[in-house]
Amino acid sequence: MIESMIIGILEQGFIYGIMAMGVYITYTILDFPDLSVDGTFPLGIAVCFVMISHSMNPWLALLAAFAAGCIAGAFTGIFNVKLKIRNLLCGILTMTALYSVNYSIVGKASDFLGMDSVTIFSTTEFLFPGHASLYSKLAVIIAIALIAKFALDWYMRTKSGFLLRSVGDNEGLVITLAKNPGTIKIIGLSIANGLVSLAGAVYCQYSRAFNVGSGTGTVVMGLAAVIIGTTVFKKLKFMRVTTGVLLGMIVYKACISIALAAGLRSQDTNFMITVLFIATLVVNEFFVKKKKAGVKRNG
Repeated sequence: MIESMIIGILEQGFIYGIMAMGVYITYTILDFPDLSVDGTFPLGIAVCFVMISHSMNPWLALLAAFAAGCIAGAFTGIFNVKLKIRNLLCGILTMTALYSVNYSIVGKASDFLGMDSVTIFSTTEFLFPGHASLYSKLAVIIAIALIAKFALDWYMRTKSGFLLRSVGDNEGLVITLAKNPGTIKIIGLSIANGLVSLAGAVYCQYSRAFNVGSGTGTVVMGLAAVIIGTTVFKKLKFMRVTTGVLLGMIVYKACISIALAAGLRSQDTNFMITVLFIATLVVNEFFVKKKKAGVKRNG
């Protein structure tokens, strides 16, 4: 039982960890409170669900979901950059519109994939014979999460990635380099929501289900993982931030699972998420104040 619980925590931790890396881009790098995440996660589920239902390649469904998320994120950026709508409202508008879009893609509020549907997990079963089959889903999920992580790490080392980091820290620097900070912001929001939608597509094939309301609370979950990852693991100099974010989501999922195992009712999960998120913010604020106090003493 404990083994299956640990496997479940890791599976969901890495799936939602992909989403958290997208939230890391918007929340930490761009300083953009992007609520469209709550819509792009089920968007990835919807796109993947329909493609698999029509017997299309499940790996292609992941790429299609990523592309759909990028497009949705671009709209959020366009609302903010071109239409001059406040960033918080931009995310709300995209999230609201995607509720209808996701419903229209699938044609109903919820549905399940048939047991004979081909997924990324069924196509890789032959790689895990015997006892190893217990870890087959986990291995595939970890592989996808690591590919997404290393791809994001590589992008952040490129010129475009440097400009993306600069937009959040020093927008004036981007302008001096003769680049449009608005365009860079749109690109950042596209990549972020692409990762969120990719996570939704993996989750779709993991749970074999679609629910139009499955994105509710996604941004809170992602923010909690980002704060845990950047607070708890930032002292480990050898660890990249993206790795910390992935581990932060695993810690977050472990806390929820332990609470449920201890007797917390499933209907109280949202309350638990809220408490955990508040606790994470308080701890983060404590470390920030402690660091500032240390700088003043040294100064």
